[in-house]
Amino acid sequence: MIVRASNIDKHFGSLQVLRDVSLEIPAGRVVSITGPSGAGKTTLLQILGTLLKPDDKPHILEIAGRSVGQLRGKSLAEFRNRHIGFVFQFHYLLPEFTALENVALPAYIGGLSKAEADRRARQILELVGLGERLHHRPGELSGGEQQRVAVARALINRPEVVFADEPSGNLDWANAQKLHRLFFDLQEQLGTTFVIVTHNRELAEMSHLIYEMRDGSILNVIQKNPSPAGEEG
Repeated sequence: MIVRASNIDKHFGSLQVLRDVSLEIPAGRVVSITGPSGAGKTTLLQILGTLLKPDDKPHILEIAGRSVGQLRGKSLAEFRNRHIGFVFQFHYLLPEFTALENVALPAYIGGLSKAEADRRARQILELVGLGERLHHRPGELSGGEQQRVAVARALINRPEVVFADEPSGNLDWANAQKLHRLFFDLQEQLGTTFVIVTHNRELAEMSHLIYEMRDGSILNVIQKNPSPAGEEG
């Protein structure tokens, strides 16, 4: 399993957002987390991605075989940079940088040489169909292209898992379909695990595994496509 979580609670003041959530996410799969607004999906994704701390009670949170609960500060930032990628509903690209520079930025931060970071960025942008748009700035790209740049940025450091929060929420139907298909193509080509919070039922139904949430708890687990025989995660 690439992600293991057990006994996860989260309060914001007196409001309990997550209630004893436990899940396991196998390596090399596309996993969807679904549920109505207010179910706790984004909070759970942020905790799984180490962006948010769960309540201080006995729990388990492991990513890529590493217990991350005790990581703090620089150690946590370095772990996140090397092992986790993020895609959000808004692309958060830096407007003054080109597509290639935006994608390469996490690699620069991770200590990769500029030449190697740029080489990887070019390769990934070609993989997501933007090989002709390397030197365009975000304002010169369509919404669908901007989000594909964000996906490429999430992959630059070759993370084991990418967490995506409503990644197609701001896209029209056609671009949403292209982005959804891209996640599965990338999973097949790179072996990366994608964990996607989505209201899009069609995307969820395409996934290998679906976690349905309600009122801060896992309500149902749907196995759409079992892991290959012998897979250990």
